[in-house]
Amino acid sequence: MSVAQTENLNIATVDHMPSPEEIKARVPLSDRAAATVLAGRKALADILEGRDKRLFVVVGPCSIHDPVAGLDYARRLKALADEVSDTMLLVMRVYFEKPRTSTGWKGFINDPFMDDSFRIDVGMEKARRFLLDVCEIGLPTGTEALDPNAPQYYGDLVTWTAIGARTSESQTHREMASGLSTPVGFKNATDGDLEVAINAIISAAHPHSFLGINGQGQSAILRTRGNRHGHVVLRGGGGRPNYDTVSVSLAEQALAKAKLPVNIVVDCSHANSWKKPELQPLVMKDVIHQIREGNRSVVGLMIESNLEAGNQAIPADLSQLKYGCSVTDACVGWDTTVDMIRSAHGVLRDALARRERA
Repeated sequence: MSVAQTENLNIATVDHMPSPEEIKARVPLSDRAAATVLAGRKALADILEGRDKRLFVVVGPCSIHDPVAGLDYARRLKALADEVSDTMLLVMRVYFEKPRTSTGWKGFINDPFMDDSFRIDVGMEKARRFLLDVCEIGLPTGTEALDPNAPQYYGDLVTWTAIGARTSESQTHREMASGLSTPVGFKNATDGDLEVAINAIISAAHPHSFLGINGQGQSAILRTRGNRHGHVVLRGGGGRPNYDTVSVSLAEQALAKAKLPVNIVVDCSHANSWKKPELQPLVMKDVIHQIREGNRSVVGLMIESNLEAGNQAIPADLSQLKYGCSVTDACVGWDTTVDMIRSAHGVLRDALARRERA
């Protein structure tokens, strides 16, 4: 009597994926890149622990799809970062993985050629190469951790990590965050619920043991120490923004009640701007005004920005893609980005001198 097949009934193929060690050998960490990462992480820790009064600003494309345009953006951002370094630490937003509500392009790692070939092996190596190039420019990077195995491939090149609104409630992502080497921002849920993010911060601060992979790509039990630099990211939700003074005050109270550091990052995009990029400057202006008026809890901001404003659909003929324009969420353009950062810099120079952290 033959044994009935009971597994892999919906698996079409199983393709080889290089191990993290193989990818790192092809794209090794350089001394300059390592120095950028370590300096960025230390600066973030100092901001979160109140030793550094500056804000950190995670700014960049909604997603990376063209490394050439991405590096063009990075070089411009590095010059701007140097200009405002006395008030802000600029971290380039480098997002390779895109969680989709239903369907759509899943990002540069998953489908680097944007043709549904899903060459994840190629995408992972290209993503690591891009992060290395940005770090060698001297610019720290921030990304969203979605696939639990991905940090093994490029986590050594990341300065700040976000856990998205869809995954802050996920035990898998809380466990992963507990072992990441970066500070981690947990976004409130898509319905606006802040408790999800607060519980995630508490969970990730504790040690965990979970199933993952090691450098050789083998299944392994990962045992973590816990991440003490978790913080909340307000991104709006449930049909309303949550960057206003009242919402920030309520977030402060919730963090204090949970006996957590009162560190808040405001995402100027997503529900806080009703996904209208032209509203992001107004959100940022409002938050900077709160700081000028005495707010002590806001430590960072997020901006979705690209070389060109707006977004575009992915055409069948990829040669028709508009250079430097998002293929996912719409972004503010470069000129607007510069205006936002410089305007904030002008206000913060005086405001931060008077600011005392809680």
